Order: sequence, then structure tokens, then C-alpha cells
Amino acid sequence: MKIGFIGLGLMGEAMSLNLVKKSGHPVSVFDLDPAKVAILTAAGATAAASIREVGETCDVVISMVPKSEHVQAVYRELLPVARAGQILIDMSTIDVAVSVELSALAAKTGAIMLDAPVVKSVPAAKEGTLGIYVGGDKASFEQVQPILACMGNNIIHLGDNGRGLVMKLAHNVLVAEIQNGVNEMLTVAHEFGISTADFATAVSYGGASNFYLTSKLNALKAEDYTTAFSLENMGKDIDCMVRMAEPKGLKLPGVLNCQSVYNFAIENSMGREDFCASIKAVKLRAH
Repeated sequence: MKIGFIGLGLMGEAMSLNLVKKSGHPVSVFDLDPAKVAILTAAGATAAASIREVGETCDVVISMVPKSEHVQAVYRELLPVARAGQILIDMSTIDVAVSVELSALAAKTGAIMLDAPVVKSVPAAKEGTLGIYVGGDKASFEQVQPILACMGNNIIHLGDNGRGLVMKLAHNVLVAEIQNGVNEMLTVAHEFGISTADFATAVSYGGASNFYLTSKLNALKAEDYTTAFSLENMGKDIDCMVRMAEPKGLKLPGVLNCQSVYNFAIENSMGREDFCASIKAVKLRAH
């Protein structure tokens, strides 16, 4: 079996390195940035000249790119060479409707497409401890589960195509809502002279403890917004949730509030910072 990997950004580089090290299969990689490809070839991967070449030569093709339009561009090159028995795994976080449409197009070629977005960020990608949410044909999922296990240690199959993405968006937007609550109450605490460290300690004594505050505490104390997961990427996920909920007629005021915070942050040039920088937007809007 030969594995192909398309998209060697912050997450994709770490994920594909783990495939090279752990999978026991040859790995072919492609990215628009030759420097990214060089990192993987130095580790033992093979460089592909194009997305089409990855599709032509690999049995399992994984893509990890930023947005719906990027996945659509990848699949415009993959689908003409897709074939029966091939498994296409998109691990990007994109619009559910786009992914479901692409899976139907893939099925017409005989190939099977799975959506398999991930949770956690770059440190977990490097360690191979991502959470992976999978939607699509269960038998195909079981076939590639050992490959996914090279990149993540918590993997769940959630049903038909698109369900992995539904869960990923639900997860990330829940994080954003928890984060927004932390940001607002930290703003209150600071206004009354309570430090971030004392706030976190006091919260740990009661029912408001949460993983977001614990994991981002040092960054929040230091006001260090070095990017592990970018603010603009979380904003993209919130936008995807809004688009997904709208046709169902769902009214989600908390989601819309988070969207307004993130839109404000992006408009004020915070998009490339870590998503915990959203506290700056909350503080600016609070006065």
C-alpha cells in the first residue's frame, strides 16, 4: 500500500512525518511550498510533482488544507484519476455540504471518500495524539484505521459522510463558547484587580474548571499569542457552523456571539495569532 499526503502546513507536516515514521508504508507528499516537501523527503518520503501524481500512484490519499475552496481545488485534480478500491481521506475542516458533495463525486469513480477532521493542535500532531472524527463508509474506515492511528490516539467513526465534520465543528465551536466565557470573566476579574493566576486557582476550586483555561493558562498569563491554532482558523470553523445550522433553522445565539467576537478580532489584525488572542477582542469590546 502506498500513502499520499497533500498539504504540509503546520498540522500536515507533523501528521505526514508520523506516517513516514510509523506506518510501514511508502509515503508520497505534495505541497505548493518546495521547502515543506524537502523536510518530508529528508525524513524518507517521496516527492510528488503534482496532486494528480499523488492520485495516480497512491492507494490511500490524505489531504489536509485550510478551507473548502482548497479541498475543492485538490479534488478537481484527484477525481479524474480516482479509481475503484482507492480511499480518499480529507482531514481538513471545511463546510459539511462541500464534503458530502465531493464524497458523492468520488463514489461515481468507484473510490471511497472519508471525512476525518482532527482535534487538538500542533503539539498533539507532532506527538501523534490527535483526536480524529470520521464520517463515511465504515468498512473503509476500518481498513485505514491503522493509518489514522499513526496520527491520532483517539479515533471515532460517527456515521455517514459529513458526520465527522459535524462533530468537529460542534467540538470547536463549543471550545470557542467556553473560551468566550473564560475571556469575559477574566475581563471582569482584571477590572477588579484579580490576577489571571489567582482567577485560575479560584476557578479550580469550583465547578467552572475547564480544559481551555488549564491548557492556555501560561499563554494567557504571559499574553503570549504564538500560534498553535490560529484565530482565523477558529473563525473559519465558527462560520462553517453558522452555514451548517442555517438550513436546519437552528437558532444559536451563543454561536453568533462568538462569530461577532472573532469577526472583530480578524478585522483588527489578530487573525494570524493564536486563537487565545480573542481575549484582546473581548477586552476591547467590553469598554
